[in-house]
Amino acid sequence: MPICPECESLLDFEADEVEEGDVVVCDECGTEFEVITTEPLEIVKVDEEYDDEGDEPSGKEEEEE
Repeated sequence: MPICPECESLLDFEADEVEEGDVVVCDECGTEFEVITTEPLEIVKVDEEYDDEGDEPSGKEEEEE
């Protein structure tokens, strides 16, 4: 079983039970992770993905000009 990167608890799923794009939730801390790849298993915290999109300059450059 994979381990939660946030709280280091075991995540309640097997790598062969999920597909790319699935969202899994840690039962202990409630953090949501998206499955990026299945072999090897790679997950990313859902909140981080949204933060990365928010970091892109959108409209700020237009305001400065």
